[in-house]
Amino acid sequence: MIQLPKLHHTDSSNFFLMAGPCAIEGRDMALQIAERIVEITNRLRIPYIFKGSYRKANRTKANSFTGIGDELALSILKEVGDTFNIPTVTDIHESHEAAMAAQAVDVLQIPAFLCRQTELIEAAARTGKAVNIKKGQFLSGESMSFAAEKVRAINPDASVILTDRGNSFGYGDLVVDYRNIPAMQSFGVPVVMDCTHSLQQPNQASGVTGGKPALIATIAKAAIAVGADGLFIETHPDPSCAKSDGANMLPLDQLEALLERLVRVREAVI
Repeated sequence: MIQLPKLHHTDSSNFFLMAGPCAIEGRDMALQIAERIVEITNRLRIPYIFKGSYRKANRTKANSFTGIGDELALSILKEVGDTFNIPTVTDIHESHEAAMAAQAVDVLQIPAFLCRQTELIEAAARTGKAVNIKKGQFLSGESMSFAAEKVRAINPDASVILTDRGNSFGYGDLVVDYRNIPAMQSFGVPVVMDCTHSLQQPNQASGVTGGKPALIATIAKAAIAVGADGLFIETHPDPSCAKSDGANMLPLDQLEALLERLVRVREAVI
């Protein structure tokens, strides 16, 4: 289990959860989502980290939504963490963003397609924050040892998390290879399964990434059965209206029932 300030229920035998909207769309929505997930995870004793991107730099089309403004979005992330006394995570895309984002969140996330960017990883490590590195869609689990080593070379005491989000399968689909979970756990780090981005269908002719959200529960249950330490789930009150990645997100009103099932799976396999 990863140890973070404000991470609750770490004495439980549950997986930990990174969950929230794809992007910070506004203060009220972020607080609404966080409040509901805190209620659920407290009842189920699931350690919880609120997730939200303060800026979306990796858009398919130039006119896609990228954010509400860096300072505003980061201030909302900080408010969520302070209000509910929970850790927060956001992704960074360039080295100069690390110090700025670190003032607002507890975990800095390296996007999958940037997991080989040495300067970016090193900048995150220098902040002293925990670093979550998503495995590239083009990499094996074994090859992620080098990404973890880059963090530890800068900060030997840093908390490192590795997250799987599927592998490219042709031009417009992904497939999950569950061998990657134990492979990455062998590096002595907690491993997370991204249950929403692993169901993306990228490179669509429309310029908008598709997805198969009906299979989120399938991906999550299999990951827990294999022994994943944590789960990453993007959720939204109304994914059809989300400004980013709506095709992949779990409706917020479905999260509680899913987590209840996953806790039972966890109990069965530990």
